[in-house]
Amino acid sequence: MKAIRVHAFGGPENLKYEDASDPKPGPGQIVVRIRAAGVNPVETYIRSGIYGPKEFPYTPGTDAAGTIEAVGANVSVKLGDRVFVTGSPSGTYAQLALCNASQVFPLPERLTFQQGAAIGVPYGTAYRAMFTRGGAKSGETVLVHGASGGVGVASVQLAREAGLRVIGTASTERGKKLVKEQGAVEVLDHSDPNYLKQLMELTGGKGVELIMEMAAHINLGKDLTVLAKRGRVIVIGNRGPVEINARDTMARDADIRGMSLAHATDDERVRMYSEMGKQFAAGKLTPIVGEEIPLAEAPRAHEAVMKSGAYGKIVLIP
Repeated sequence: MKAIRVHAFGGPENLKYEDASDPKPGPGQIVVRIRAAGVNPVETYIRSGIYGPKEFPYTPGTDAAGTIEAVGANVSVKLGDRVFVTGSPSGTYAQLALCNASQVFPLPERLTFQQGAAIGVPYGTAYRAMFTRGGAKSGETVLVHGASGGVGVASVQLAREAGLRVIGTASTERGKKLVKEQGAVEVLDHSDPNYLKQLMELTGGKGVELIMEMAAHINLGKDLTVLAKRGRVIVIGNRGPVEINARDTMARDADIRGMSLAHATDDERVRMYSEMGKQFAAGKLTPIVGEEIPLAEAPRAHEAVMKSGAYGKIVLIP
């Protein structure tokens, strides 16, 4: 098969399109024929060495969608079944990927493979941040920073379906239109110096109960000034140190809560993806694909996923 392989830490140019051995399933494992693979910012951090030691060579990627190619013992799925993938020991930037059975879920017929590849990290992250860590409740107001990206779109849709009032931010007209279409009652331009003042006006001076924060290194200090009493900031993304005034948390009994999808237990992952699977099938949740890029051009995808002005999910096509 063809796969993207990384032989050393470095820039996007270190993503090499190469021949690799076809994976073989062991007990409780599945091999999926990949039709589309999702690209996430975390994969650029791993490639660059930010997260520390790695055994080389490796194939990046955890998100994908495709069909069942082979199964090991004690697996009940059928060959040819359409599935989406939420993890892979072998990596999903490839024509074939080895997965544990607990990482594979039925792909609803209404979704394309490209949309299925946009589920894993974005929707898992949004769900865990909003409900498991954020304790979101119907009737609360949530601010979704960077709402036009993969996690942002998922957050807006999940909040809408849970009965929250959603205010999103985006920096392009195309992105703002998308966020509005997904269910936000208002969309603010986070490049506007007055956007936080506008936010407070929208909440009658009360502030928001929950903030989904994709760039804490830029926004965290300011987030704390627009929280309602007992409000929570969920840190989903961060690219460096940040200075805050802790008094702003004291004034509101506010919480800053970190979140990593990697900390979800197997049972938690199965529960949340199974629950969301019903919502995907019912048409309540719909992944947005912003760009499709050939697998061989993975370096270009890693450059694109780190640019500002995000719009939906970037997927690779083997």
